[in-house]
Amino acid sequence: MTQAYTLSVSKFNNIVKDIFNSEELLHNIKIVGEVFGISNSKSSVYFSMKDEESSLPCVCFYGQIMDQIKEGDMIVATGSPNFYAKSGRFNFVVNKIEPFGLGLLYQNFLLMKEKLEKEGLFDPIHKKPMPDTIKRIGVVTSKDGAVIQDIRNVTWRRNRAVDIVLYDTKVQGNDAEKEIVKGIEFFSNYPDVDVVIVARGGGSLEDLAAYNTEEVARATYACNKPIVSAVGHETDFTIIDFVSDLRAPTPSAAAELLTKDTKQAQNEFKRQISRVSRQLEIILADKTMSLDGLRNEMKHLLDGFVKDKEHDLELKLAHLNKLNPLDILSLGYAKIEQEKKPVSKLAELDETKSFEVYFADGKITAKGEKK
Repeated sequence: MTQAYTLSVSKFNNIVKDIFNSEELLHNIKIVGEVFGISNSKSSVYFSMKDEESSLPCVCFYGQIMDQIKEGDMIVATGSPNFYAKSGRFNFVVNKIEPFGLGLLYQNFLLMKEKLEKEGLFDPIHKKPMPDTIKRIGVVTSKDGAVIQDIRNVTWRRNRAVDIVLYDTKVQGNDAEKEIVKGIEFFSNYPDVDVVIVARGGGSLEDLAAYNTEEVARATYACNKPIVSAVGHETDFTIIDFVSDLRAPTPSAAAELLTKDTKQAQNEFKRQISRVSRQLEIILADKTMSLDGLRNEMKHLLDGFVKDKEHDLELKLAHLNKLNPLDILSLGYAKIEQEKKPVSKLAELDETKSFEVYFADGKITAKGEKK
């Protein structure tokens, strides 16, 4: 039995590195694969290449040659394998990249898009309008991700009265599309939900694959409620974006599109009240001036009316004074009454009886004599 050697980690890693470095057939080789998982650092770009069975971690120290490469591209990468002894990490170091047609995922995306577009699933005539009043929003996404928190934060910052109902689903991986379909169908028949958001964060074309499936597209198309797609970042496009009634560039943007800012509404209401108040002040000032003018005019007319009536009264009093018996008696005339009846003619006087003679300053009782 062969005796096993005991090696330190450093010794073992250096042996592996020497093996890679000594194998000439592995230097400057070309590898074909689909790009995914691109991430940038200060001095390098990390990504992976894959085919149907395996994946290969890669690094490129020439950032400019990665400028035209994106997730899902099929490329031919020229480089050499390298094993970093210090970290025990393997990478394929890329020094040249050439395009190799479209990646399989992207090809499938284009084929599905073309198929559904021909069937009319993207036709604007089928798009449902967003409700004028939204009291409850249904959200199809993961309960553990940042997406649902972003939607809640934005919604409740703008309007605390809006309710949010979550249907928890996977957003990638095996059977994710089936869970997403169930979430859409659940809210399609949920009576108290006004609109539905289907959302997840950004990711590679592979990460977003569930939202490029025919099942999710048809469930979105058949939903009885308006659907807003908020999948990935602003630059990410998925099949559900074309089928949904409204596309939002991000989940936060979806929440903002569906809620009215109550603070803004309150400020606008205050501005309207202030504007109406100023208008009323102007109207009141105008009416006050008009009322003052009317009051002065009425006073002038009333004064004239009173003076006219006073003058008429003075004339009538003067006329009445002329008719006053006492005034007549003061001129030397006298009034004769017999048995409380005035006597104006001698023939009316009964000489056998006494009678009264009234003067201005008193009366006497007298008796007549026959003539």
